[in-house]
Amino acid sequence: MVDFNLLKELETDEITNSALLTEAETLSSDMDSLMEGQSSEFTPGAILQGKVVGNAGDDVVIDVGFKSEGLINKGEFEDFSAVKPGDEFEVLLEGLDAESGVIRLSKRKADRIRGWGRIITEKAEGDEVRGKVMRKIKGGLLVDIGVPVFLPASQVDIRRPPDIGIFIGKDIDAQVLKIDTERRNIVISRRKLVEEKRTVQRETLLSTLNENDRVEGTVKNIADFGAFVDIGGLDGLLHISDMSWGRINHPSELLKIDDKIEVVVLSIDRDKEKIALGLKQKEVNPWDAIEEQFPVGLKVKGAVVNIVSYGAFIKLQEGIEGLVHISEMSWTRRVNHPSEILTAGEEIEVVVLDVNKNKQEISLGIKQAETNPWDLVADKYPPGTVVEGVVRNLTNYGAFVEIEPGIDGMLHASDLSWTKKIAHPNEVLKKNEPVQCVVLEVDQSKQRISLGVKQLTEDPWLEAIPTHYQPGMVVSGQVTKITNFGVFVELEDDLEGLLHISELADHKVESPQDIVKVNEEVEVKILRVDMEERKIGLSLKRAQIGSFGDDDDDAATPTVAAGPQRGGMEGHDAIMGTDKISFGAGGAQVGGSSASAGDAEAEPQPETPAEDASSEEATVDESADEAESKE
Repeated sequence: MVDFNLLKELETDEITNSALLTEAETLSSDMDSLMEGQSSEFTPGAILQGKVVGNAGDDVVIDVGFKSEGLINKGEFEDFSAVKPGDEFEVLLEGLDAESGVIRLSKRKADRIRGWGRIITEKAEGDEVRGKVMRKIKGGLLVDIGVPVFLPASQVDIRRPPDIGIFIGKDIDAQVLKIDTERRNIVISRRKLVEEKRTVQRETLLSTLNENDRVEGTVKNIADFGAFVDIGGLDGLLHISDMSWGRINHPSELLKIDDKIEVVVLSIDRDKEKIALGLKQKEVNPWDAIEEQFPVGLKVKGAVVNIVSYGAFIKLQEGIEGLVHISEMSWTRRVNHPSEILTAGEEIEVVVLDVNKNKQEISLGIKQAETNPWDLVADKYPPGTVVEGVVRNLTNYGAFVEIEPGIDGMLHASDLSWTKKIAHPNEVLKKNEPVQCVVLEVDQSKQRISLGVKQLTEDPWLEAIPTHYQPGMVVSGQVTKITNFGVFVELEDDLEGLLHISELADHKVESPQDIVKVNEEVEVKILRVDMEERKIGLSLKRAQIGSFGDDDDDAATPTVAAGPQRGGMEGHDAIMGTDKISFGAGGAQVGGSSASAGDAEAEPQPETPAEDASSEEATVDESADEAESKE
């Protein structure tokens, strides 16, 4: 039956394009004129019976019963070598050359005329024909079915091939799509015939095919995600994941178009006429015995097949790959990308960490194939061990110090100095410089080492400072900072005391700058030494009163407070008069002989009511707390 919708589509695009059928139309026109002239036997256009009598160069000499022989060029014969004297066939009388007396004959045109008549008589639209593809023309192919007919490119196959020229010289079956008797044109469709045949095959296939059947097929198309395989009237999808148990980057690594392969039917959707095929299912699944073959803890060798940002895939055997996560590559080294350690194709030793048979996943580790250096750290660096290291990185809260390749310790800012207040570690440390530390703590489970520098020396707040700076002493110092609540006075390098605004003068002070200036040398009296808070409270007015012998307002000598050694003012040396306390690597040492507890006792002690003493203590506490919060 004729597909009129298809004809309508072709009429606008292909059939009405005269350029596509120039040769076919020219031949048809010749046929018309020649067929009209067949009234006389030896009139141009007559078809005569000819007999081969010999050859003359590139021509075959033909006897048609005329006074002289005719010539036909050898190109009109499909197999010129097979032509021999005595062969007979029909020829068309084209004319007579009066000057040379040669008769012009054509076997091809005679065949076309006879062929056209036979086609018109024997074939109708929708009938099946067979012919040989002659050559490509614009828009399609020219096919010889006895007469030249046009095969549009869109009608060559179900899926248009990249190059329709592959059909040239081949015999094909097609269906007559349209016969135009007026223009003597015939259009055929190979696709139409293939579709009809495939419809019958598809119905038969779907009724007999079952899952797990093995069938033969032909690869018809290849895409990034898989290949389409013709299994006899129906194309099934062979997904890339079902081609091999191993890794495949593209289906073209295994298959080529027109390859004949055997596949396994995985699933059938009869309503949608979709079939899923598998190639790897023909072989035993290597994951079936994966837990026995690769038990957890097994050390094996494998090749790096793929590197991604989160890890690397290792091929253990054909079809079996495992993942080494980036966190499982090194015990000590911080790995930003797996390519820092691994290269594609490299063979490495790994340890099986976990096997998930259902998900077909294996977790591997590289670092587990080596001894964990952190297993030895606790024994190698017990607390109190003095180590030499290199500053690798500085942060706001401290520094990371490498004490051996791959082993870093944390040196917190609060452990840099007993007395000096350090805002940022870069005030005392530089990157890549060596530093001596003492191990404070080792947390093997968290792989952390705590280090300290100040612990190399004795804490001056334990004995040196409370011994040589006692309440009631008058000492000299330099004003380093003035705030709205008071003044900080440096008693010695890095050791400061707080001179509260209430202790500047007997009268109310609105602004400390009215009394003292920065860098000014002042004499102050020690009111309180707080070992727990690591603060020293000072008084300017009481020092001045004491210098004139009137110290009635002074409180009784406060007691030195003792407690946990944490927080407070940091990083100071202490001095009284010309005698110094040095906080060096050897611990706190007293310089001279006059700085002693006896000096403090020699200081005249005022007789102040108990309530005044408690009031003074509260003021100093208030001052110290406020100073700490402002700092």
